[in-house]
Amino acid sequence: MSFDLAARLAARQADNLYRQRPLLQSPQGPVVQVDGKEYLAFSSNDYLGLANHPQVVDAMQQGAARWGVGGGASHLVIGHSEPHHQLEQALAEFTGRDRVLLMSSGYMANLAVITALVGQGDTVLHDRLNHASLLDAGLLSGARFSRYLHNDLDSLKQRFQRAQGNTLLVTDGVFSMDGDLARLPELAEQAKAHGAWLMVDDAHGFGVLGKNGGGLVEHYGLTASEVPVLVGTLGKSFGTAGAFVAGSEELIETLIQFARPYIYTTSSPPAVACATLASLELLQTEHWRREHLQQLIQQFRQGAKALGLNLMDSPTPIQPIIIGDSAQAMAISAKLRELGILVGAIRPPTVPAGSARLRITLTAAHTAEQVQQLLDGLAACQLEACDE
Repeated sequence: MSFDLAARLAARQADNLYRQRPLLQSPQGPVVQVDGKEYLAFSSNDYLGLANHPQVVDAMQQGAARWGVGGGASHLVIGHSEPHHQLEQALAEFTGRDRVLLMSSGYMANLAVITALVGQGDTVLHDRLNHASLLDAGLLSGARFSRYLHNDLDSLKQRFQRAQGNTLLVTDGVFSMDGDLARLPELAEQAKAHGAWLMVDDAHGFGVLGKNGGGLVEHYGLTASEVPVLVGTLGKSFGTAGAFVAGSEELIETLIQFARPYIYTTSSPPAVACATLASLELLQTEHWRREHLQQLIQQFRQGAKALGLNLMDSPTPIQPIIIGDSAQAMAISAKLRELGILVGAIRPPTVPAGSARLRITLTAAHTAEQVQQLLDGLAACQLEACDE
């Protein structure tokens, strides 16, 4: 029997779930060129506006001139260069952990950690709204896989009662499609009470939350013993590429020895590590970026509430507006594009059925005037809907 790919694609189109890639023809920034047109963009995860920062760009250029453009081999062969090592040391100090291990992507980092730590006879517990990479890793690990209701401690306690073997409790720090925060203090308490380890993927928290940009763990003032496994990505607030795992000496050595996604892949370009060292310094020293971003978040939420929009409980740069119907979400996104505003429509299976949304993301590179332009555009969409 042959693969009927055409039928699968047709079904996805019929359900208004078909995805297409916009062609970006400019660097990341508030104003971008996409598919030959200029837009005011609210779709990027470049939360601190560092992806095109002159110092970061210069660091990468100098790194390429010094180290070349390829990693050349896996870290365990001859691909672990001095910039990689320096970045791991700097990130370890930044996160307050013994050591850090660099990974090629956030997806690979989550896959590496979970499959190295648990297997058959063990248990992995997931928040229902965890990122796909965390869920996939849990399923691939071979451990008993169980999801608890989103941020629901009673649901989690029930799952703990059926846990066996080594138990890993896994959560996003900031949930990528909702923008809300994991209840880390309570999760850490539950993990300790049941002899489990807590793993936090803080991809969307680093740089944005915490006094020094240390993410949700810093925001709550939790220790390394309370959150023994901490994952971060470098392609969002850091503005570069890749990911890292932070933890104890024993954790990092275990990953080096047993994490297949780390062992069997070429290292990222050393020049990217050079760029990330520069962006890490900016992230830690230019506090005005977080302060300005918080002002924009408050401005947007106040304006959106005044318009009666269906916001979620998000204190982060991720500000979803729930639409519900996928076709309607696509239509509003298209109308905003006609107005010169780029906002993505997020649909199932990325989000649960019936919860299609506009996923608005704010960055420190945006201005208050640009946020007001977005609010004006959303108001115009409301008026058009009323006229129909």
